[in-house]
Amino acid sequence: MFTGIVEELGEVVELTRLGDSVRLGLRGPTVTEDARTGDSIAVNGVCLTVVDTAGGAFSADVMRETLDRSSLGSLEVGSRVNLERPTLLGGRLGGHLVQGHVDGVAPVLSRTPSEHWTAVEISLPAGLARYVVEKGSITVDGVSLTVASVTDDRFTVSLIPTTLAMTTLGHKGAGDDVNLEVDVIAKYVERLMALDHIPARPDPAEDIA
Repeated sequence: MFTGIVEELGEVVELTRLGDSVRLGLRGPTVTEDARTGDSIAVNGVCLTVVDTAGGAFSADVMRETLDRSSLGSLEVGSRVNLERPTLLGGRLGGHLVQGHVDGVAPVLSRTPSEHWTAVEISLPAGLARYVVEKGSITVDGVSLTVASVTDDRFTVSLIPTTLAMTTLGHKGAGDDVNLEVDVIAKYVERLMALDHIPARPDPAEDIA
């Protein structure tokens, strides 16, 4: 589980295509300080498993399902990526609960800079719109953000200078794809409400004469 507070702006230093998967080599001195084989690290909001670490870098395998359902398939050597280690139980929850499971990929529609922040408008896939609310949380490329405004097909977030400087969102322009993860709590609430309409199973004990 992550919180959407990016620890480091890393870089793809190696990319090996393995047919139906890709092995990424990623530089990230901060996130590899205590990383071991089998640990999880979020890369642009995608939870990946560490294969090995060496010299401030780590490698991770990305299977076809992940390549098809996230923007990781478009990474190249030299691409910058947002990196975050899992949160520790008892640690600060600076953002919101983030699973590292991408719900959809959408393009940036526009950027509008102002004196102290930049408003970024992002397309919203139809299947995700019901989970996004104004002033609610959403994860964009692994960054926990507050929704400033939302319609049926797009939403806007406001990025402070720190976010612009320390994450890939400072470099994303109109047409660039980003990974989206909606608030998991909204999905659980929807599921539970749907179950309320399913008749309860009869108690087997009632059938015993």
